[in-house]
Amino acid sequence: MRPKKALLATATLAVALTAGMTMALAPMASAGTTLKASAAEKGRYFGAAVATGKLSNSQYVGILNSEFNQVTPENEMKWDATEPSQGAFNYSGGDRLVSHAQANGMRVRGHALLWHAQQPGWAQGMSGTALRNAAINHVTQVATHFRGKIYAWDVVNEAFADGGSGGRRDSNLQRTGNDWIEAAFRAARAADPGAKLCYNDYNTDGINAKSTGIYNMVRDFKSRGVPIDCVGFQSHLGTTLASDYQANLQRFADLGVDVQITELDVMTGSNQANIYASVTRACLAVARCAGITTWGVRDSDSWRGSDNALLFDGSGNKKAAYTAVLNALNGGSTSPTTPPPGTGVDTTAWYVLVNRNSGKALDVYERATTDGARIDQWARNDGAWQQWQFVDSGGGYYRLKSRNSGKVLDVYNFSTADSAAIVQWSDGNGTNQQFRLAESSGGYLRLINRNSGKAVEVQGASTADGGNIVQYADWGGNNQQWQLVRVG
Repeated sequence: MRPKKALLATATLAVALTAGMTMALAPMASAGTTLKASAAEKGRYFGAAVATGKLSNSQYVGILNSEFNQVTPENEMKWDATEPSQGAFNYSGGDRLVSHAQANGMRVRGHALLWHAQQPGWAQGMSGTALRNAAINHVTQVATHFRGKIYAWDVVNEAFADGGSGGRRDSNLQRTGNDWIEAAFRAARAADPGAKLCYNDYNTDGINAKSTGIYNMVRDFKSRGVPIDCVGFQSHLGTTLASDYQANLQRFADLGVDVQITELDVMTGSNQANIYASVTRACLAVARCAGITTWGVRDSDSWRGSDNALLFDGSGNKKAAYTAVLNALNGGSTSPTTPPPGTGVDTTAWYVLVNRNSGKALDVYERATTDGARIDQWARNDGAWQQWQFVDSGGGYYRLKSRNSGKVLDVYNFSTADSAAIVQWSDGNGTNQQFRLAESSGGYLRLINRNSGKAVEVQGASTADGGNIVQYADWGGNNQQWQLVRVG
């Protein structure tokens, strides 16, 4: 939880910027030289699976913090770890990882709420209605505990069978009824409405019977309103990559879900670097590919042992595969997350607005739902309080509606003054709640208020969490420029 601070008073804020002043791109100093910086430039994340027991290793943590901006718990959020005895929950490992992520500006992918493996012994001995009830309670309790802290959940993991059937895996969970996956997703949505809900599996890299079975499930879910936001492709790869890898990602994206590379590792050999680069380029080529996660940090951390399947060797040195990924990220085209000039925005979508100067996201402070709550910037976590929908007001103007509160951005009290506070308020469609998009360079936009003609900016060009959002005369500064990153 963030430190408590006083909410915005009704007086406007006093600090102003000097017109024409040039602001440094503070968080972009390392752009193009680390995986996370290069991925962020393309509107993606680059993450790693993490074992909390290794957070005491300085080399491990140094690489993790400098190169990655998303983490997935290897085991700490699985059923056997979080509910070792029925109804008795243990979140210590997961909480530790979340705390590390929050302290270092990283997203967290929750993994995994339900899986046929790594069930506690008490669940393995259950069946039928008793197991179904226990499983749904588990989803509800765990997702509720981590509510607002998880970017995306692997709600169900590896529920489809290998081979040519395209059908479900036979498991104790499957034997509770064919609707168990749907029930799990509905329970997860109720418990944490702001998290993306994913299905995750392996051996689905190309178009084959297994991936098609999952595709058909996702298509059915989308047609019936079952809440599913993303599909995870584990991508535990050998010495080749399916020629239709990118096409497979794209066909899922075309269903209206995000795709994520969730557990990437590649067998060592002469083709390792090329495969890593190809996977990276495929993700960049699919607009709804949100990011890439490697299953571990160094070769010595990998579950694949002598395969030496990761980007850093056992001594923490960057491998050729690392260089290939970085070059692919730097050479790839920018994701079309910010609408091209003249095209408007998708009013059915949700966006995170990332400031060019600070790299932080437009955020409702303390996740407030009240009128007058202040708007700040905060390290991007894609929580509901950082997600905004553009509501068309006509004439090229939009209201920005918070997913968390349902309220809209508002210039307090219809002020036309420099440094007037930006707050949230019930949607009255007032001119002080309407903003047009003005193009800046490099895929960034400025938000110009209809009532005042002034731009939304981070006050004082702050790069700190909690920096105030105000309006100021439109001079095109980096602290007035925002990238619209589509997240749903």
